[in-house]
Amino acid sequence: MSTTPELVVHQDKTEMARAAAARLVTLIVEAQSERGSASIALTGGRNGNALLAALAEEPGRDAIDWGRLEIWWSDERYLPDGDPERNATQAREALLARVPLDAGQVHEMPASDGPYEPDAAAQVYAAELADAASRAGSHGAVPAFDVLLLGVGPDTHVASLFPELPGVREQDRPVIAVHHAPKPPPTRLSLTLPAIRAAREVWLLAAGEDKAEAVQIALSGTGEIQAPAAGAYGTRRTLWLLDSAAASKLPPELYPRDVA
Repeated sequence: MSTTPELVVHQDKTEMARAAAARLVTLIVEAQSERGSASIALTGGRNGNALLAALAEEPGRDAIDWGRLEIWWSDERYLPDGDPERNATQAREALLARVPLDAGQVHEMPASDGPYEPDAAAQVYAAELADAASRAGSHGAVPAFDVLLLGVGPDTHVASLFPELPGVREQDRPVIAVHHAPKPPPTRLSLTLPAIRAAREVWLLAAGEDKAEAVQIALSGTGEIQAPAAGAYGTRRTLWLLDSAAASKLPPELYPRDVA
């Protein structure tokens, strides 16, 4: 596992989103060249959606073979299909409806108006992930995503894994239902840390002064139970993509104030 994080700090959130979008294009194209296809797991929130919106405007996006890309999610709000607060709805508006993707390539987590209660919905998504992993020749519970994107919350949460709550302690299941989340909506679906750590690359996105303390805590050696972001890393690379405001409380040995 690539537990040692790499940091890239940009001047502001706009530049961060644009640079991350360009970086994502490169990664997807390289994965498709190497393995024939690529798979990514998206995140919601303002930084995840900003990246997708930037990707929609990225000139290099046409280098991606969109027909050989599988789209997954790291977490979802358990709301009705099409609800404007669902991560998938926001992703469609920002990018997915603007590129040539077939419905079978986009693997949304179940919605609350479907046939599954939250815990059953988590099991259904876990089964879909396991099937994809098997078809890719893997014996793991989830595919080895080429990149898994995560926003970092002000409390250090990633996906829908919150500090000290049961979800962050889960080691056996790849997908869980989250009940009584400390931010609305209270019911969510989420990948667990073991599933996140199956990704080749994990990118953690944080922009804004309100994320500075969370970034400092997660990169200071705090344990993953207290700071879930500290437990998110990839098998090949762990990349923190920050703007200068989010990096402002990092110690000099981690961030010597050389802004990218």
